[in-house]
Amino acid sequence: MPFSQHLIIAPILLPLVAGAAMLLLNERRLIAKRSIALVATSAMLAIAILLLGQVAARGFGGARATTAYLVGNWPAPFGIVLVLDWLSALMLVLTAVLGLSCLVFSFARWDRASPRFHALFLFQLMGLNGAFLTGDLFNLFVFFEVLLAASFALLLHGSGEARVKAALHYVSINVAASLLFLIGAALIYGVTGTLNMADLAARIPAQAEDGIGLLQSGMAVLGIAFLIKAGMWPLGLWLPRTYAAAAPPVAALFAILSKVGVYAVLRVYLLLLGHNTGWTANFGEEWLLLGGIATLAFGTIGMLAARTLSRVAGYALLISAGTLLATIGAGEGAVLGGALFYLVSSTLAIAAFYLLIELVERREADARTVTEPVFDDEYTGVTEEQENEVGIVIPATIALLGGGFAFCALLIAGLPPLSGFIAKFAIIDGLLNLRDSIGAPVWWLIALIIGSGLATLIATTRAGIDLIWTPSERPPPALRLTEALPVGALLAVCLALMIFAGPAMRYMERTGNSLGDRQGYIESVLGAQRVTSSAKTR
Repeated sequence: MPFSQHLIIAPILLPLVAGAAMLLLNERRLIAKRSIALVATSAMLAIAILLLGQVAARGFGGARATTAYLVGNWPAPFGIVLVLDWLSALMLVLTAVLGLSCLVFSFARWDRASPRFHALFLFQLMGLNGAFLTGDLFNLFVFFEVLLAASFALLLHGSGEARVKAALHYVSINVAASLLFLIGAALIYGVTGTLNMADLAARIPAQAEDGIGLLQSGMAVLGIAFLIKAGMWPLGLWLPRTYAAAAPPVAALFAILSKVGVYAVLRVYLLLLGHNTGWTANFGEEWLLLGGIATLAFGTIGMLAARTLSRVAGYALLISAGTLLATIGAGEGAVLGGALFYLVSSTLAIAAFYLLIELVERREADARTVTEPVFDDEYTGVTEEQENEVGIVIPATIALLGGGFAFCALLIAGLPPLSGFIAKFAIIDGLLNLRDSIGAPVWWLIALIIGSGLATLIATTRAGIDLIWTPSERPPPALRLTEALPVGALLAVCLALMIFAGPAMRYMERTGNSLGDRQGYIESVLGAQRVTSSAKTR
């Protein structure tokens, strides 16, 4: 087997080994820990880009893009299998970009707030990468538990009463979701005798009629577990408050956690339940569509009612999740391509927004705490002295923060010509082609997509005026390079998505189309060849 094929397991092994090594180091060896974490995360990004390049080269070159890696050389479906395809390669790159940016941001001061931060951070990345690569439901559950353990500890990072309350709420909800996951997986295994996703995709259409009811129950319970993690209303009411309590680099990394639930819905729903015939035809589709619309409506209302920037970011995540879930329930192909483009753009923009929040609110810290309202509704207008302040030089820090804040707001709101607008335009264009088959819910979804952008623009503009653009006697906050560089990098990736929207959208559309190629996925996984003894000795 060529060495390049072993790279598939590297995004899991690399953070696992690096995180375990850091547990052996004393907490006072901060520079050594930072160096190990930085090298490991940078290597993860390089490997993820290389894997995405391999998938794109094979796929656009006419070959089958999906590759299966047999862990321990056990054949599927009996052994553990990792699957690299269009979607998993995309999610690996997104995770690595977010991970590296949040890690560098934490070097400013956040990684010193409590012990074992770097090891927990890497274990979090390991859980994310494993969830995106695994090819069976049980190992998806295992990596979900790794995510839960690491994210719970990271949420407590820095202590404080608010974080303890939020963490207890968070772990209670997610333990319940994990229990539902186990129940659903057990029901599915009891009927089909397998949890390998490719094997399930082959067996479910031929399932005997006497086991269909139990199989449908298992799929429904499993779907509820995924939707809790994705943040669908009313299962996601915990999300804005919980993420608001986290430290900024942790909250920014958490921006992708809800996308793990969306990824699971994409993978399992379209692979196992997207058949056009039999009981699996459109199973649960209307629940995804209507639940996504309800989530989008709730997020829009919450955005307008939010009194802190961290809550604004939390409701932006709910809007993002609702848009994606409703789009998945609405259709396939071109609509999914726009949804995947939106997934990447919104995740990067919201993560950058979480990082900016701490920098923007730092100037206000002496006057009020972050948990108090940041929108000054009692502001009665400018004074005569302020009206005469024409031509005053804006400090460089305020200019950088204001520019970054405005860029984030436009991205999340989806205004042209940025990547958020391109993604929403692609989604709406695809939805219009489905208006005859779906009917009124399509128009509700389109109206809410546009309305949520307007609500985001109103909320962020109000906050920007109060916190950045209103004259203040307080000195501008100190801005370190390790704080400005990650925010700039995330926004630069969003800018690159706008500039190279054509190639990026072609990749997203191929990814969306590949999710409907069930037979190709089944043949790639179940037909993966074991490494023979002669091949091992080469």
